[in-house]
Amino acid sequence: MKDIELTVPATYQPLTIATGIRCSARRTPEKTMFIEGDKRRTFAEFCQRIDRLQAHALGVMGLQFGQHVAVVGPNCIEFLEVVVGLSEVGIASATLSHRLNAVELADICDDARAVVLFAHESCRTTVSSAKFATVKQVIYFGDDYEGRLATAPTLSEPPRLAGEWDTFCIPYTSGTTGRPKGVLLSHRARALVFPVFAIEYGCMGPDDRFLAIAPLAHGAGMAFALCPVFFGGTCEIMPKFDPEAVVSKLGSGEFTGVFLVPTQFHAIFALPREFLESHRKTGLKAMISNASALPQAMKEKIIGLWGEGLLHETYGSTEIGLATNLRPPDQLRKQQCVGLPFPCTQVKLLDEDGNPTPRGEIGELFTLCPFMFSGYWQDGKRVIPPLSNGWFSAGDLARQDDEGYFYIVDRKKDMVVTGGINVYPRQIEELLYRHPAVQEAAVIGVPDEQWGERLKGFIVCRDGTSTTAEELIEFLKPQLSSYKIPREFDFLSELPRNPSGKILKRALRA
Repeated sequence: MKDIELTVPATYQPLTIATGIRCSARRTPEKTMFIEGDKRRTFAEFCQRIDRLQAHALGVMGLQFGQHVAVVGPNCIEFLEVVVGLSEVGIASATLSHRLNAVELADICDDARAVVLFAHESCRTTVSSAKFATVKQVIYFGDDYEGRLATAPTLSEPPRLAGEWDTFCIPYTSGTTGRPKGVLLSHRARALVFPVFAIEYGCMGPDDRFLAIAPLAHGAGMAFALCPVFFGGTCEIMPKFDPEAVVSKLGSGEFTGVFLVPTQFHAIFALPREFLESHRKTGLKAMISNASALPQAMKEKIIGLWGEGLLHETYGSTEIGLATNLRPPDQLRKQQCVGLPFPCTQVKLLDEDGNPTPRGEIGELFTLCPFMFSGYWQDGKRVIPPLSNGWFSAGDLARQDDEGYFYIVDRKKDMVVTGGINVYPRQIEELLYRHPAVQEAAVIGVPDEQWGERLKGFIVCRDGTSTTAEELIEFLKPQLSSYKIPREFDFLSELPRNPSGKILKRALRA
């Protein structure tokens, strides 16, 4: 990707996320935009609040166009106010999971060069333990945040507004080395993909009500929460996934769309069958699954309970958005399939020499679309990854059948997806090597019915030393989020390696 200089006509107006929302607010200002528990926010109220946030950020805090902030916490309306409001005036937010520990939180904030951290009250202990290099101020949602909005000044002149190519938000995802990477998502990337979402899924128009459960800190969670309101619909945000509450809400008939990851489906179908049957009637137009592979057996359960014509399984990444979608009519016809290319999206498979692979043979999956990211943010600068003439690969291997449908076969790299969250083993291995008893370490993902994959470690101890799985788990706890910690370890005399000395993880998996 190269920086692009465009000559635009006098009639040109940049389309940003806030622009779309403000247009919906002018159409139906008193309509409920967001619901979170007992909280309600109309379109007019949301726009008034982001106006005050911008005035405080620019007029009181002295933030400037091009700077970054960070926001951390479980799902809440304020999370979206910060991301949407500040990005409109050129201040992008790094969106962070509330599951990060203090070390991880500080590392990402420092990498993002975040000067302010907006945090949910539930994250106070973690935030107070973090040692930041760049964050100069922490603002907690609640009295502190509300007080700032209430006393925001009137700006002496209109602020400079972001353009389509300016950064909307910066979700963080692990890179090939295991170090988190900030994915730069432009307003253009999201503003262009939203209409495609609305058409493909049919549940994100002004008459729709969407249930947002996935973490807003992740690319998909943010996109699926904002798309309905971008077009004047209503979105209800759940701060925490509760399978019984989700089934009850869907059974109320009030919702037309929902996005769930496979782990959540597993939790739902662990509920008593009688309860599920009593809530099976819904008003849904679409049920969307993403983040990791949805087992075929689970697809059959979903369709058996809620009926045909609803389920979509999508494949994509934070960098490209969605690459393919398996639509409802194909769910039972195409086994373990991720469907056809998403609208406006090109997909191809290449072998190791960069040549197209014949139908039926396995190749690396590359995507080209208008919704792609602008690069990574690392060490204070934008970094463009290696691309194949603009085509991006997340490192997944796939095959294509005679009808053009794609099937993900495996990951080219060693990434593990557990509960819909990407985990790179090298980060864990580097820490294990710091344990005094560990000579060699390898971490892999093994199949798990509930989580998709779970982490497993293999350890070679130093001569004359020993350790236990329990000791290693306790050793990792202060340094890693809980979902990154393997719960089982095998102790070996040596790890399998190839002639060049590389550990053969295929052998460990076998």
